[in-house]
Amino acid sequence: MTIQTSLGRRGFLVSGTAVVGGFSLGFHLPFDESVAQAQTVKELNAWVVIHPDDKVVIRIARSEMGQGTLTGLCQLVAEELECDWNKVTWEYPTPGENLKRNRVWKNFSTGGSRGIRESQQYVREGGAIAREMLIAAAAKQWNVPASECSAANSVVAHKGSGKTLTYGAVAAAAAELEPPKEVKLKDPKDWKVAGKPLKRLDTVEKVTGKQIYGMDHTMPGMLNATVRACPVIGGKLKDFDASKAEKMPGVKKIFAIDGNAVVVVADTYWQAKTALDAVTTNWDIGELGKVSTATITAMLKEGLEAKEAFVGNKAGDAQKAIDGAAKKVEAVYSFPYQHHVTMEPMNATARYTADKCEVWCGTQNGEAALAAASEAAGLPIAKCEVYKLMLGGGFGRRGRSDYVRQAVLAAKEMPGTPIKLIWSREEDMTHCQYHPTTMAKLTAGLDAQGNLVGLHVRISGQSILASLLPQNLVNGMDPVAFQGLMQSGVEAAYGYDIPNLMIDHAMRNPHITAGFWRGVNVNQNAVYMECFMDELAAAAGQDPLAYRMKYLKPKWAAVLKAACDKAGYGKPLPEGHFHGISQVMGYGSYVAGVAEVSVSPDGQLKVHKITAATNPGHVVNPAQIERQVAGSFVYGLSAALYGEITVKDGAVEQTNFDSYNVMRIDEMPHVETVLVPTNDFWGGVGEPTIAVAAPAVLNAIAKATGKRVRNLPLANNDLKKGA
Repeated sequence: MTIQTSLGRRGFLVSGTAVVGGFSLGFHLPFDESVAQAQTVKELNAWVVIHPDDKVVIRIARSEMGQGTLTGLCQLVAEELECDWNKVTWEYPTPGENLKRNRVWKNFSTGGSRGIRESQQYVREGGAIAREMLIAAAAKQWNVPASECSAANSVVAHKGSGKTLTYGAVAAAAAELEPPKEVKLKDPKDWKVAGKPLKRLDTVEKVTGKQIYGMDHTMPGMLNATVRACPVIGGKLKDFDASKAEKMPGVKKIFAIDGNAVVVVADTYWQAKTALDAVTTNWDIGELGKVSTATITAMLKEGLEAKEAFVGNKAGDAQKAIDGAAKKVEAVYSFPYQHHVTMEPMNATARYTADKCEVWCGTQNGEAALAAASEAAGLPIAKCEVYKLMLGGGFGRRGRSDYVRQAVLAAKEMPGTPIKLIWSREEDMTHCQYHPTTMAKLTAGLDAQGNLVGLHVRISGQSILASLLPQNLVNGMDPVAFQGLMQSGVEAAYGYDIPNLMIDHAMRNPHITAGFWRGVNVNQNAVYMECFMDELAAAAGQDPLAYRMKYLKPKWAAVLKAACDKAGYGKPLPEGHFHGISQVMGYGSYVAGVAEVSVSPDGQLKVHKITAATNPGHVVNPAQIERQVAGSFVYGLSAALYGEITVKDGAVEQTNFDSYNVMRIDEMPHVETVLVPTNDFWGGVGEPTIAVAAPAVLNAIAKATGKRVRNLPLANNDLKKGA
């Protein structure tokens, strides 16, 4: 279960303060104020609440957006709690309560495949602490030592007498006890709930249509709104004429916000949208109107040859080694802007008064949304709250809270009235924070035997941190730009051991907002490096797998070998089919892919199969990892095949799915996943695997056609042989 969307302000305040000495379970009180007197249930700790009927409610701070994080985290808590999995449900705590309780739930941010890997320790401890409190309460009731008692399947048992008590029977007493200071966590080899391919907790409500997303949220007296911002990012609103729109049915109010957008509030969304279409606007875009894809490309090309660049990875003297090499190999690759294309456009519902601001929305970062609400409302954070709803897709886009800010600004125009602000698909498409566009020039030196003696990778392109978080730049450098190519680090470390290496970044920042997009910079950096490794293998006259194995570090090599073994790499394939390989380390995990493709004489590409291997350290739910891998390939292949945002007159040209294509069901390859966990670290799953899809396919295409595609998307390339 998640928070019901009918949570009233007074109901929430009652639920959060009615019980002295214990936090009450009350996140889902409805608007009916009479239920404020309903019986509350004390928590065992921030993570666990157990009802008298043995229902176990596990609180999950990270956001669920289809990746299965909530089920995985619940498995980890339930494992240590020793509860009956069939009685487990869940709910979101609120970011406001997190701050009030000294961030007891810690980080609410859900991105970078951090949901489990960075939460696992403290959520497991939460379950273990609750288990020990239940055992202690039962032992106290029986007047026996707690050491003689054990817990399993939501039952506490006393070994000597055979007495038992269910968790529901002892939970209230346990909630009154002092939590233990230290607990011992179970060895993963002893897991019974975690590590198993259990069904997701959110599936039933999704397939039955009961699940509430931001677009579904309703409240008494709620009005609907939509917004049109300046089509050129960074432009301003000069003026607007709403005389025609004001007379249209259902329209309540039309106004400007933030100096760059017009909002229409009406009874229904369609009334608001229709009226907004009737509003005429004049924009001030200045010199930004001269920017196009061509000018941005020229900017990036200039960066490839620039004398100054930020160094992200260096070993030996790459230039000297290349200059003295027997053979020099060079290639230039490019990667376009790409959209997040979440199925649910940005939306949020806000209610503002002089004393309180509340927001209901899907967000990847509840605390950031809370901060945005507070800033927009002009109220202290203590007077604001955000109630998280299920996300209809995130992929990094809902980590930014611009839509929350707009909803609050709209609600301020009509105090006391709930306003649901919905972006049209066109607004969503043209005001994203796009996957950054970059180019890369790769130059290598080979000795007489074809060995790689020196490599220089020059990246030219946009910085996400410069766009969104300039305070996180390191002496002007964006470390995120080097994901997958860095010297070390669990986020994305470089796997090749090359004696002379230089990887640098010439930062070039057009006005288009760059943002975190599933897999972020590992995506293009894997394309650059893994396709170029194939080019080097070809120049050396060696097999791509054997060539890589000479330079790969052990864990990188092991996962690539596992994928190749499973795919039958090197063995005969059906006529016209070819294999391509790739590997990368990202978000704490090692991944590799083998793509099997064919290209027809008229240039039609068919990706038949991708075999993926991953070592995420520990496996919490193997079935979910398989789904995540397959899902990531939907995203990665869609981007490789079709994903491209272009710019004309300073504005994004694509406005809907008729101009921004995505992969269809009949284009999806069969995906086979190989799990090779080493159980010595905690890595991510949802993002690292996406990066191996495109380079593996590109490498297979090169074998099939004899042509090397260096510029994505594939739709812009003619794959006909000889073309």
